[in-house]
Amino acid sequence: MEIDAAREVRTTCPYCGVGCGVLAKIAADGQVSVRGDPDHPANFGRLCSKGSALAETIDLDGRLLHPQIHDRPAGWNEALDLVASTFRHTIAEHGPDAVAFYVSGQLLTEDYYLANKLMKGFVGSANIDTNSRLCMASSVAGHRRAFGSDTVPGTYEDLELADLIVLVGSNLAWCHPVLYQRIAAAREKRPEMKIVLVDPRRTMTSDIADMHLAIAPDGDVALFTGLLAWLGQHNALDRAYITAHTAGFGQALFAASTLDLAGVAAATGLSEDQLSRFYSLFARTEKTVTVYSQGVNQSSQGTDKVNAIINCHLATGRIGKAGAGPFSVTGQPNAMGGREVGGMANMLAAHMDIENPGHRERLQRFWKAPAIAGEPGLKAVEMFKAVADGRIKALWIMATNPVDSMPDAGAVEAAIKACPFVVVSDVLAETDTVRHAHVRLPATAWGEKDGTVTNSERRISRQRPFLAAPGEARPDWWIIAEVARRMGFGEAFAHESPAGIFAEHAALSGFENDGERDFDISAYAAIDVEDYEGLAPFHWPAPSPGPPLWPAGRPEGGAQAQLQSEGGAQAGTRPEGATSIERQPTRFFADGNFYTPDRKARFIALRPTVETRITAAFPLVLNTGRIRDHWHTMTRTGKSPRLSQHIAEPFVEIHPEDAQLYGIGDADIARVSTPRGDVLVRVLVTTRQRPGSLFAPMHWTDQFAARGRLDTLTASLTDPVSGQPALKHVAARIEKFTAGAFGFAVTRKRPVTMAADYWATARCRGGWRVELAFANDDIDWTAFAGSLFDAADAEMLAYHDREAGQHRIAAFQGEHLAGALFIAPGPVAVSRGWAAEQLGEVHASQRERFRIVAGRAGAERPDAGATVCSCFNIGVNQITAAVAAGCNSVEAIGATLKAGTNCGSCRSEIRAIITNGRVQAAE
Repeated sequence: MEIDAAREVRTTCPYCGVGCGVLAKIAADGQVSVRGDPDHPANFGRLCSKGSALAETIDLDGRLLHPQIHDRPAGWNEALDLVASTFRHTIAEHGPDAVAFYVSGQLLTEDYYLANKLMKGFVGSANIDTNSRLCMASSVAGHRRAFGSDTVPGTYEDLELADLIVLVGSNLAWCHPVLYQRIAAAREKRPEMKIVLVDPRRTMTSDIADMHLAIAPDGDVALFTGLLAWLGQHNALDRAYITAHTAGFGQALFAASTLDLAGVAAATGLSEDQLSRFYSLFARTEKTVTVYSQGVNQSSQGTDKVNAIINCHLATGRIGKAGAGPFSVTGQPNAMGGREVGGMANMLAAHMDIENPGHRERLQRFWKAPAIAGEPGLKAVEMFKAVADGRIKALWIMATNPVDSMPDAGAVEAAIKACPFVVVSDVLAETDTVRHAHVRLPATAWGEKDGTVTNSERRISRQRPFLAAPGEARPDWWIIAEVARRMGFGEAFAHESPAGIFAEHAALSGFENDGERDFDISAYAAIDVEDYEGLAPFHWPAPSPGPPLWPAGRPEGGAQAQLQSEGGAQAGTRPEGATSIERQPTRFFADGNFYTPDRKARFIALRPTVETRITAAFPLVLNTGRIRDHWHTMTRTGKSPRLSQHIAEPFVEIHPEDAQLYGIGDADIARVSTPRGDVLVRVLVTTRQRPGSLFAPMHWTDQFAARGRLDTLTASLTDPVSGQPALKHVAARIEKFTAGAFGFAVTRKRPVTMAADYWATARCRGGWRVELAFANDDIDWTAFAGSLFDAADAEMLAYHDREAGQHRIAAFQGEHLAGALFIAPGPVAVSRGWAAEQLGEVHASQRERFRIVAGRAGAERPDAGATVCSCFNIGVNQITAAVAAGCNSVEAIGATLKAGTNCGSCRSEIRAIITNGRVQAAE
């Protein structure tokens, strides 16, 4: 695309599954700024800290701009021919199951659709799986067991209409902040709304909760099975709904009744009083929504957890009604779109079943495919084991980083390194996965991509390009189609635009459907490029009101005119991209009509089991997860200085009792180990952590830390139904890393190599900040600083107190700071924010330079302290000073400093500072 005049483009955020609308404004000079789209019905103008910082992540630093073969530049024709011929020869020699695709919830639906079509319809194997397997596979399996289809019954509006919201394994405040803010705003209007948090940790989401149930790891099945028994014992069932619309209730209630309240208490670690209060609240509150996320899904019992929750909603008839239902929130921007196109190894496109011969035959006819895969392929964990043992000989990885995100990541990396042929399509030239690729294909990134995504409430939105594709980067759909053509499938992959792919996808959804399948967007089967460009966000289902449109052509007036005739509307074209007058949200199952053969939902009889994984050698439970300002493996958020200041290094949370037991202090470096490996991380001692457990985030990679790849610790244990890994219940141990010296540095250039046992880098304004720790202090610190700063011509200023173990070195190039290094025998006390700011300042006088070596700002330059609010770059010291000046509420802090007034995900931390006088987050 060409960039001409200043303009504003409607698009969709590329982070979590909330699916927020974004307005990207491009100035005449090419500068980009973003804001929330006030007309998008997912967020109504709100953005979280990550979404607000999107403009900081679109630079070309580190981008993969040209195809590469064995580390050398190559042309597209050479690279595509090699990929196609290698896959074709591998299939001919070893069969279709000798190749595999590992794809991603960050692909757009059009990309996903073609990848699945190529593998399942033309290669003839189902060996295509996705990192969504790590995210929501258990929800899919639970939905299919209960409903006969992977259907999310409700909408975001239900969160605002509910009288009770139960948040299970979901740190909504940090992981889905816009939904959290929608709930918080509804709570302000209706203070009688109740919120229960079920989570082993007292996360920031607990700030809004009326009740926090600090459940034992994997205690969820017992909790909700016990609730089902309670509902039966206290006559809190909707027997009319059960009779008319469900099957299997008697067996499910009988199984649940084998566990009394004392048994539930033992299995969950909760008191009988806590259980009784929660059960009573649930029983008497008709409008209840249960929101669940990774704490439910990422478990060896994940599918059973999902069905335990659904059982309770079916038993009370609280499903598909305004303000009532079970609600799975997804972690990726297009995990739902991937499910729609069959992008998982055990699914077919358009919510058809791979086990169903009729569905396979139907899909083969629609695609005019030579063969449809006849059985499920290898799920993610199984897939990489097959790579390791040589069954898979050619692997194509698209838009994901399995070397860091897969469980037992060290074994996954070894498998990829040993695979005879690995192709990676990515936007970055250096990731922990890309470095092992034989062929690297440069893909377009957010801001350049053109297609659709589906959010957690079944709303399809457009991602629109507003930047030209850099270098030789190409859309993923184009890359897939070109490989397919070179493999001999040109007629089936003759698409010229994402609009044509979307039209085919929409047509397939309605093909021989007649209400048999939930997913139906056939109203869009005739969409053309013009209508696709203006496509407004919409909920599915959106069936065609007339006869099937594929391949009959578009109705008079275009697809949008057809939709308008069925109650939708189209309004305005400024900014670029449509906005819409939303039709009434569509909910499923209030009146039954499930997608099982008899149209009745299935109760699943569950008998809770208690798994003990800890041992004498590994006595703690490690829980992994995400933090507020980073996402996945930091390939995007790691580019943003703003997002890198709140938490700038890998860390582990530990309860004070455990910290004392293991001789570990706050800000120490600790070694966390499992039978598979170990990592080095900073310690955060906090009562928010459950005794006997550890929490650490999964974001850090070899690109940002010395030994921070957390998923090298997790096991390849999976749920037996969904195949989703158990990433939140891992036996581990912790010990103090005895450091001879600690360090902190800021430098204008990104360090290339660091001779330190522990290091972690993070972007800051004007350069990089670096945390360091060393096993011994017998080091030439001046030489180390020179290597770190890579500033040979710099003027060095140093202070050394060898007896005290204190060393401070600053390097100047002209009037600018090239770098500063601070070494101490304990964790360095220098203000990180102040030190980073010095990279952008002019230091003309010796007094100013000595101030840097001293590590202190002058009285005229107060230190803001550790970042609390990333949106407005407000630090803890500023908030503390405002509190001392009389700001005694979060609202008052917002009025004075703006902190907490944008995405709101820091509000709980602000409240903690006000009430406790200290910040409840790691720096």
